[in-house]
Amino acid sequence: MADIPRRTLIQAVPATVGATFIAAQPAQAESAAAAAPPTVEADGIALVAEPDGSILVRDGADRVRLSHFMIKDTVLGQQRTFGGTPSLVTVDGAPAIQVDYRMSASAQQVKVRGLFTVSARRAHLRWEVSGSATLTPSGFMFSRTLLNAAAPERYVPVTRWTRDPRGGVPYEVNAGALYAESWADTSAYVRLDKTTPGFTNASWIHAPGTADNVTEAELVLGTMRPAAANGIATAAPLTVEAWSDQPFGLYDPGASMRLRAQVVNGSATRRRVRLTWSARDFDGRRAGGGVLTRALAPGEIWDETFTVGGAPQDIVFAEVKAVSGADEVFARTNLATLEPHDYQAEGRFGIANYPWMLVPDKAAVGTLMQRIGVKSVRIAYDGAPGLSPAELDALGIPHNVQLGGVIFDGTAEQVAAWADDRVAVARASGARYFEVANELNQPWMSGQKAAEYVRDGLRPIHDRLKDSGIKLMNCGLGGMDHKWTANFKEAGGWELIDAFAFHPGRGNFTPDHAPPPEEWEQGENGSYWNFLGALRKARQTVDEYGGGKELWLTEAYACTRPNRWWNDSHRQAAENVLLTLALAVSEGVDGVNWYQPHDSTIHHPQEADPANPEYHFGLMNRDTSAKPALLAFATATRVLEGATFVRWLTFDDPDLKGLLFDGFAILWSRKDGYFLNADHGADPWYPHKEAWADHWPTKTALTLPATGTSVREVDCIGRERTIPVRDGRVRLTLDGAARVYYGLSQ
Repeated sequence: MADIPRRTLIQAVPATVGATFIAAQPAQAESAAAAAPPTVEADGIALVAEPDGSILVRDGADRVRLSHFMIKDTVLGQQRTFGGTPSLVTVDGAPAIQVDYRMSASAQQVKVRGLFTVSARRAHLRWEVSGSATLTPSGFMFSRTLLNAAAPERYVPVTRWTRDPRGGVPYEVNAGALYAESWADTSAYVRLDKTTPGFTNASWIHAPGTADNVTEAELVLGTMRPAAANGIATAAPLTVEAWSDQPFGLYDPGASMRLRAQVVNGSATRRRVRLTWSARDFDGRRAGGGVLTRALAPGEIWDETFTVGGAPQDIVFAEVKAVSGADEVFARTNLATLEPHDYQAEGRFGIANYPWMLVPDKAAVGTLMQRIGVKSVRIAYDGAPGLSPAELDALGIPHNVQLGGVIFDGTAEQVAAWADDRVAVARASGARYFEVANELNQPWMSGQKAAEYVRDGLRPIHDRLKDSGIKLMNCGLGGMDHKWTANFKEAGGWELIDAFAFHPGRGNFTPDHAPPPEEWEQGENGSYWNFLGALRKARQTVDEYGGGKELWLTEAYACTRPNRWWNDSHRQAAENVLLTLALAVSEGVDGVNWYQPHDSTIHHPQEADPANPEYHFGLMNRDTSAKPALLAFATATRVLEGATFVRWLTFDDPDLKGLLFDGFAILWSRKDGYFLNADHGADPWYPHKEAWADHWPTKTALTLPATGTSVREVDCIGRERTIPVRDGRVRLTLDGAARVYYGLSQ
């Protein structure tokens, strides 16, 4: 989300304080009063009722006009208001504007009433609907018109950091949703408990009602960050936000990194607030911190900037905490440094889904993808949201398409129309590869619909793209579903594809865990979702079925859903990114697309959902600050770019593992086993360790022959150190985290 400039002081007091009630005067003033529009005012805000029932929001300048309300009804459908009659009333002892709206002739039984009150820089908006037993409040909406705004409206979900009383890592939960409006000199935020941004448009804001058919919203005026606006809107005693002005919190090597913090006192009394900040590096060492204390007036905003010294390549985990009396809030973000690198023109590694979630903007996302070695984008075509094919071409990033919607058992005309449409999109996009649909092998390992897929999906596309130069992939399989693949080959599908695509998945196993297919267990937490075993089965299948097909992993991931034993901690994810990509190269994979740039989903961008794994596949956090996994991806793309795999290394100790490439080796230990979070119980919940905490208890010394005077070691996030060589040998310490070594004798 775009940053809001630093602001100063906001006064937030109850609606009963500072509001002005303009009422009609008796006798001689009747004529003048009749001409005055109903108005309520407080510090920094005024609501003026216009003759048609519209509400004008002002702060010395006209900012927003609230004109109509729309209901949804299972019988009447969608119905909107057509003006209304405003009046001045009192609500809970405070002055308010009431609007009794007019409905269309077809919905006369429906009554809509608006009630609008103010406090300092804040308007409370309330619409009450009655008169029908078939209302659908989830579909309520209200209209707003921005007056002379400087930028388009932005949807900004607000989250709150919380800690589980059972332990584990803190995580974010949703705390409301904002629609942010900007002018040259101020901002406004419309705050709702819930909204679906896909239902909101230039005319209407989706504003679901309660079971009592009441919609409530807050409108906050002033120059502040979204979290502060949310705190004022909800009268939260304390609110704190942490962020970096640098896109993705990503800095050049050695640069001073700036941590920003904003605190707001949302209470009605003056409070003394203690602000504590801390920063740790990947090893848990203190990288910065301190304590400040300040008295804040009601609604006052406190801005601070802290500086953290940057390393050549590292990540810093930052937290700010505000405490006043019994109230305590905190927020987190990450800062990181990344060495520059000149990538080759070609590469194996790319991004799978949602590079179009362009936060903070297109230019920043494009630059980041270049910086971390993205050499393909799975989905890009004109008309799709995000970076267009032309924009990716300008960045030097090749792009593919994945399009679905196969019409199973459709008529010949339906199938032809579908195929014609998809092929036209693929041709126009300039795609190198067309992945025809996605994960149609459900239920997993059932073998169902393989033949129908070939008949109704793949073959119609194939026949239209002959000699086009666009290579075809099957629908990327969920897991290495060899039963579906066998049926696919039997139906003639193998001869139609140029590349075999699948999504290996992975649960709480290290990437090198390779159970044979006959031992795979199905289910949400089944061993079917292993990486290396699935990859080896795919390699075997491609080699056995023949035809020189390429092998692609069109979705690979390390899910960091918090405090679940099935998923990775942030440190585990970084370690697993490096080893996953190294193993892919060792098995001759032609392309890997990582799923996805940052935590979020396309339908609920920037929202939080700690229980849903779909929200936690990113290389970056929800706020787009770098995860350790981002540095690990960049490390892997740089180390493995152009590398040739030689062989697996063997040692006298069978628990020690290694991959030999031309020029370097990757080594690790499995003394602690192949199962992550192995001490979990039956409950899905599991207390993840913090990202800076080493989770491998067993360290194993290993002495190997080496050349030169030192061996260079690179860890999963790209940090380097040199280890001295004595008498042609080097002493290493291995654990479950794979590391890269340059200078070992081969």
